[in-house]
Amino acid sequence: MPKIELFDTTLRDGAQMSGVCFSARDKIAIAKKLDALGIHYIEGGFPGSNEKEQEFFRLAHAEEWQTAKICAFGPTHHKKYQVEDDPNLKAIIESKAPVAVLFGKNSRFQATEILQVSAEKNLDIIHDSVSYLTKKGMEVIFDAEHFFDGFYEDQDYAIACLQAAEAGGAINLTLADTNGGMLPHQIAEAVIAIEKHVKTPLGIHTHNDGDLAVANTLIAVEAGVTLVQGTINGFGERCGNASLTSVIPNLQLKMGIEVISTEKLRTLTEISRFVQELSNLNPRKDLPFVGRWAFRHKGGIHVSAMRKNPLSYQHIDPQVVGNVSSNAISELSGRANTSDFLEKIGLDFDDEQAHFLLKELKQRESEGITFDGGEGSLEVLTRTLIEKRPLPFDLNYFFVRTERTHELENAVEATIRVSVNGEEFHTAGFGNGPVNALDSAMRKALEPIFPQLRQIELVDFKVRILDMARGTSAKTRVQIETRSNNGETWRTVGCSQNIIEASMQALSDAYVLGIWKQ
Repeated sequence: MPKIELFDTTLRDGAQMSGVCFSARDKIAIAKKLDALGIHYIEGGFPGSNEKEQEFFRLAHAEEWQTAKICAFGPTHHKKYQVEDDPNLKAIIESKAPVAVLFGKNSRFQATEILQVSAEKNLDIIHDSVSYLTKKGMEVIFDAEHFFDGFYEDQDYAIACLQAAEAGGAINLTLADTNGGMLPHQIAEAVIAIEKHVKTPLGIHTHNDGDLAVANTLIAVEAGVTLVQGTINGFGERCGNASLTSVIPNLQLKMGIEVISTEKLRTLTEISRFVQELSNLNPRKDLPFVGRWAFRHKGGIHVSAMRKNPLSYQHIDPQVVGNVSSNAISELSGRANTSDFLEKIGLDFDDEQAHFLLKELKQRESEGITFDGGEGSLEVLTRTLIEKRPLPFDLNYFFVRTERTHELENAVEATIRVSVNGEEFHTAGFGNGPVNALDSAMRKALEPIFPQLRQIELVDFKVRILDMARGTSAKTRVQIETRSNNGETWRTVGCSQNIIEASMQALSDAYVLGIWKQ
């Protein structure tokens, strides 16, 4: 099989995902990670669209790249311009990128109804645009937009569009399932048919509207394409693009096609989370291969089998892609789950203690506390029940008062009383909300005694209504994520019909564990 090359469009098509907005420097940081991963082509953006995109290409031109070629994206020339006068083609040239990715209509319907040019004129536009940039010294990848829809609408015309780009000098003809509606057998059928009519290597660009982007990409490779486009974590327009964080390990580990080195494959999870962090979106924990839950086991039967042999419920060794296995504790757990957790936190225990802990957590989950995503609170509970470790402090009392006036908006005061070694401390704190005020009051009381609390901070706060039918009297579950200055994080939970009480439960557990850990 010929060499398969990887083409990443996270910075262009991925950035078109709702809620994603990368700065030019964000894009450079991501591009450097992709280059280190071994990506062959990185599509940096559309320089004809705005100043930020142009800034990226200025920054990229000053960088040294190990394996990747930076690509500038844009459309074939507009019908109202001669090719040499088209502003988008000028912007691509001025980007100084070595590779141009030109998208053109590969469908008679799209040409006549959307571009509103004749089918013959569209062929001229494709040829002339590719030829113009090729003569300017750029490598040109032709992105055949709406290719598969066009192929099944009018095969001869779809082939003619590709042949026009080939005649213009394109180095690759990438077939795009732009609307994301194709099925795998349709992708394979079209790729095999096209190979008889063009000599230029083919690529594949799929969208996930039918939840088949990865499958469609893999079957296209099997059918003969040699350039694979996608995005990290499947970012992209509407339902996203083919996820390279799934495509790469499937190609390498399942299909036996080496696209990057084994060492670089181990960085895949790290890169996935890096891109997710810069996107400022909540991470998808269920992403295959790289998600935090990709190798997380919850059912008691699963965990019991995993303790005997990790291959029982895992399709690969997670370390191959830089991920790890973990077990969740929940109402679905068995004794294997609790035994695994007790071992993980380093406690000696017997079967009776493991059974006791399992019974206790199932009782608490029936009351609304879930420890799947609240392992910090589970550790506090476990150490107090099994290890008999005393809590570093006791919370005796708390009171929160919120005041809103014309002069003062959202003034919140929290008063607390905590005991440490029998001595009670009474403090008050102010904040922009009840949890912020409670945090302030708790720190005033505890930091002089436990200065290690200065090394931790609350980084996330989530609220979940458990029984929505009860309206404002519903039970509420709160989850708090805490991070120490060494980067370690833990999550704690609380549950009550009183959201302040639930928050205080989670907050207290966060402090207890912070004191113990530090």
